[in-house]
Amino acid sequence: MRASGVSDLLFEISGHLFPPVQLPIGLVPCTASNNPIGSIQVIEILHKEGTVMLSGELAQVDLNALQALVMVNDCQSFSEASERLGVNQSTISYSIKRLRKAFNDPIFVRQGNSILSTDKCRQLAQEARHVLERMQALSSLQGFDPRTSTGSVTISCNHHERMFLMPAFVRQVQQQAPQITINIFESAVHGKQQLKENICDIVLGPVAIFGDIYYRRKLFTDHYACIMDSSHPLAAGELTMDRYRQTRHIAVTHNGQWEALYFAALRAADIRISPSVIVPSHDNLEALIRGTELVATIPHRLARRLSDKLTLKPFPLEVLIQIDMYWTERSHYSGLHAWTRQILAEVAATI
Repeated sequence: MRASGVSDLLFEISGHLFPPVQLPIGLVPCTASNNPIGSIQVIEILHKEGTVMLSGELAQVDLNALQALVMVNDCQSFSEASERLGVNQSTISYSIKRLRKAFNDPIFVRQGNSILSTDKCRQLAQEARHVLERMQALSSLQGFDPRTSTGSVTISCNHHERMFLMPAFVRQVQQQAPQITINIFESAVHGKQQLKENICDIVLGPVAIFGDIYYRRKLFTDHYACIMDSSHPLAAGELTMDRYRQTRHIAVTHNGQWEALYFAALRAADIRISPSVIVPSHDNLEALIRGTELVATIPHRLARRLSDKLTLKPFPLEVLIQIDMYWTERSHYSGLHAWTRQILAEVAATI
């Protein structure tokens, strides 16, 4: 161990040793209990006989090379990866060349105008992602004072969450952490991919994101209701399933890439409906429904917002909508992000 107070560290992941990084003595990364990779061990290099030493090529692999590997694997493009990382494409190519030599594998192969990841590349990219997230987490292990801290948080969600969580959340952030920037993205159906590619820090929605690298916290629940023009025949009397299935429907599908939960519930009851109108979001449902015989089946909280202009009826089936919050280990230990998640949870508790 060096007298300078800094030790050399190697990361051993699934039998591979990753090269040295400089960390203060005593600051040792630990794996999360749900780490799918297995144990990530931090090994101190001792200059004595019997020490495991890196091969010449493997010793040239650094965190920048791992970052290039992950980005090219995600983008399936050297040029797009270089743009996202803000480096020259030649730098990306050089990093991949070093990885090819170190792991004796092509890593990426050409197929026409595209590139494909090899099996070993996909394995290395998954494990490298965890190393990078661990390093990011370690760099964030510090106190957070919302009154003085700076930084930004990117939240991906859709209309439902923007309507009921974001207004109060933004007010809280502005009051308590005036120097923090909040970016709100449309998630549509891409929340998991956005998290994976570090496009966002938090995803909110009625989605199921599976995988050991994701953390989840339940925020609130909702259920479905139906809205229609006040002159609609279904506006009077009970909305039975027979009456519901025979009417004309308008459905939100996020450009055809998503299906609301109630469709599966209807199919389970052996009921099929074919929407007459399909729209990308809930934004202008009121204008589209008014003066027509269309019925929209949407979350009750959204329907209640429109009940002074349209008629609201209970959906004939009980279907739970659970809104969850997802994030990854990259931001799990960050003081800013932990505080942000807590504010979101507190706002959700008031809904």
